[in-house]
Amino acid sequence: MPSFDITSEVNKVELRNAVDQANKEIATRFDFKGSDARIELADLALTLYADDDFKLKQVTDVLTGKLAKRGVDVRALAPQAVDKISGNKVKQAVAVRHGIEAETAKKIVKTIKDAKLKVQASIQGESVRVSGAKKDDLQAAIALVRKSITEIPLQFGNFRD
Repeated sequence: MPSFDITSEVNKVELRNAVDQANKEIATRFDFKGSDARIELADLALTLYADDDFKLKQVTDVLTGKLAKRGVDVRALAPQAVDKISGNKVKQAVAVRHGIEAETAKKIVKTIKDAKLKVQASIQGESVRVSGAKKDDLQAAIALVRKSITEIPLQFGNFRD
């Protein structure tokens, strides 16, 4: 029976490259001269540092630009609240979403079942497996999910015939 998996993953190598490029640009830009603006990456968590809220916004813009150039979807980022450090300095934690959360997975399964397609969808840990009798039904399910789920980046892979 043909099947495929719906996943949500980020290319860690491209994420690391984008952070490195953003840090290089921040280090060489004139408007950041003498400031403590930087981006740190630890596993799948980013921490943005800046001297004030305005510079933090600029650091975010530089990072999102580099991520877009490297092909990393910006929807995978989940920014947290801005924290004040000492004086005017601020930092912001940004979590990188990896895998499909339970709520979103349930929403994907419900969307596929409500469409009355001749496929079955089941939650497999951090992914959703869709199986059906015909490839055309699976392609219709892919088109439906692409159109209806826009809040996180999705990949459709592991196709088996």
